[in-house]
Amino acid sequence: MWLNNTIIYASCSPLGFIHWLQGHLLPCPFKYLTGIDCPGCGFQRSVVALIQGDLQKSFLLYPAAIPLILFFIYGIADIIFKLDTEKAVIKKTVFMINGSIVLISYFLKMSHLS
Repeated sequence: MWLNNTIIYASCSPLGFIHWLQGHLLPCPFKYLTGIDCPGCGFQRSVVALIQGDLQKSFLLYPAAIPLILFFIYGIADIIFKLDTEKAVIKKTVFMINGSIVLISYFLKMSHLS
């Protein structure tokens, strides 16, 4: 019964869903084992901030979140509508840009912690 009420509350109310989501973020195994943030740490919190409509907080938590989400959306659209060339030039370029954003933001975050 409790599980049914929780599911109904989380799915019927946008605030309930966000509150539920904040309480059920997955822990980072890399950080758990090493105590060091991984390059993906902050992505979930950034997506929650984005769902809440706080673009600035989302960007500050994880700068690569919005470009990564757009990349995944493009990937799905490409599967359905065949948007890219046969050599996947667009996907490879956007992947390299996203990877660069992730690595640069991770390097900056780690250099500020030192």
